[in-house]
Amino acid sequence: MTDPRLRPARRALAFAFLTQGVAFALLVTRIPAVQRRYGVSDALLPAFLAGVPVLAGAGSLAAGALAARVPAGVLLRCAQPVVLLALVAVGVGRQTWQLALALGVFGLAAGALDASMNMRGVALQRACGRSIMLGLHAAYSLGGIVGALLAWGGAHRGLPLGVLYGAVAVVLLPTAFAAGRWYAERRGPGPAVPPGGAEAEAGPGRAAGGAGRRVLLPLCLVMACAYLGDSTVSHWSATYVQDVLGGSEALATVPYGVYTLMTLLGRGVGDAAVGRFGPVAVVRGGTVLAGCGFGVVAAAPGPWTGLAGFGVLGLGLSVIVPQVFAAAGRLAPRAAADAAVARLNVFTYVGFLAGAPLVGALGELWHLRGAMLVPLVLVLSALHHAPSFGGRGDRYGGGHERSRTVDVG
Repeated sequence: MTDPRLRPARRALAFAFLTQGVAFALLVTRIPAVQRRYGVSDALLPAFLAGVPVLAGAGSLAAGALAARVPAGVLLRCAQPVVLLALVAVGVGRQTWQLALALGVFGLAAGALDASMNMRGVALQRACGRSIMLGLHAAYSLGGIVGALLAWGGAHRGLPLGVLYGAVAVVLLPTAFAAGRWYAERRGPGPAVPPGGAEAEAGPGRAAGGAGRRVLLPLCLVMACAYLGDSTVSHWSATYVQDVLGGSEALATVPYGVYTLMTLLGRGVGDAAVGRFGPVAVVRGGTVLAGCGFGVVAAAPGPWTGLAGFGVLGLGLSVIVPQVFAAAGRLAPRAAADAAVARLNVFTYVGFLAGAPLVGALGELWHLRGAMLVPLVLVLSALHHAPSFGGRGDRYGGGHERSRTVDVG
């Protein structure tokens, strides 16, 4: 059973995940309003949108490099306010260069925040001795739903972007600062959340080397494929339901909501499933469900069957990404875990950037229904790499450390 003295740290970290979900959803769901405010052309908009994940990848790599000298909790505490303030800057600027600067800061800070949150999640899971990563990512999914609802409410009432984003920041910033005291590594009596970086017992030299390409490569591939599937849903689900399956314009707004809700459900029960069956079985089950979801979508005779397919897809994909981070924490030497998590986090943006253009290009050359088979095959490739997620004997990355040598080249 988890030591009760770790519960405040877990709740604070869950709040960080939720806050990040809210901020990201508020940005992406109001892209049309941002475009109108700054007068960005349709031709230029993709460059702005692509720049955010590219810079987020750079921010994640920077966080990994800093982790050898700066505790991940400090990185998290610094990056979270910057994300919220950059969001406000997006809403209050007037000129294109101001939008570019605000989005650039948002991307860099969001990448560092994503990496540091997962670094702390891996360390806290090790301290708890049981799976908690899925629950933390469930908080992110819940934040995304809350952010989307706030964005809808703001649009419905005609609130200016600056007012909407500013009100959210006014509410979340003080709570984030209050929760920040629990992000840092514990000192003194009581159970410590193991620090990463230079303070871990394996030494800074080993931490700087990284976790070993042969160990991380399968996890990187799984991460990229999972986010390629997620990107496909976020960018193409509405078009697919309306243009391919013959659904109405109103119905076309539903599939991503169904997908997100099922993602929240899967992550909400995922930690219990890991505790009962182990991470390998959960990843295999999630992969099969995701593959079946894409298969149902590709073969759907009508929009309602397609909605069911997107729901199954969300349930399956929901468990994969948190387990990738958990596996990195388990397989890497403790001093290298933070750098490993940061590197893996970069592949979330790789998959996100590749998914939509790949499926769109195949849809133009072939057919959008057939294009859905490509992410299906790529997601199912995770079955081959499922053993990389560990075994029942060491389920959570907690408790004892593995007595194995990992190549740090």
